[in-house]
Amino acid sequence: MMFLWWKDGDLAQEAAEYCMTVHLFGATSSPSYASFALRKTAEDNRGHFNEEVIDTMKRNFYVDNCLKSVKDRAEAVTEVEDIRDLLSRGGFRLTKWLSNDRDVLGSIPEEDRAASVSSLDIDELPTGRTLGILSDVETDCFGFKVHLREKPATRRGILSIASSLYDPLGFIAPFVLPAKILLQKL
Repeated sequence: MMFLWWKDGDLAQEAAEYCMTVHLFGATSSPSYASFALRKTAEDNRGHFNEEVIDTMKRNFYVDNCLKSVKDRAEAVTEVEDIRDLLSRGGFRLTKWLSNDRDVLGSIPEEDRAASVSSLDIDELPTGRTLGILSDVETDCFGFKVHLREKPATRRGILSIASSLYDPLGFIAPFVLPAKILLQKL
């Protein structure tokens, strides 16, 4: 990205031309850059890892979240090690790991685990956040926390409440749909 800069904001001076050398975190384009970088890292290292790991890198990441289910504990431990190794070759360090299996979590360095499971001396595994949805790791179930604020019974108030619930997979659609139908009728 190129941009022009006028010293001291003086437009009468000649503009200096600058070029960004890093991508800004939080920019609109950031998710696209992150996905590209992960895919490029997977492709560049294809010959060093099995196809399952490469496929995970391409299909199981959403921006910087990896969501994957595997058949057994040993497969999970191996895949975590391979993904961490592959990512390190691209200059990445994936952190905040969470699993519903204590042995898998035990194979991950404590500093790379989610803060809620840094210590495995806990009775219940915590609830984590996955793509904006609560995920109960112990029961392997999704959940939602709803904080309804008092809003006026107007179109704007109803729209505000209905729009405040983030549900990309449509789990709570049966509860939100009546409000949206009411909005259409209004």
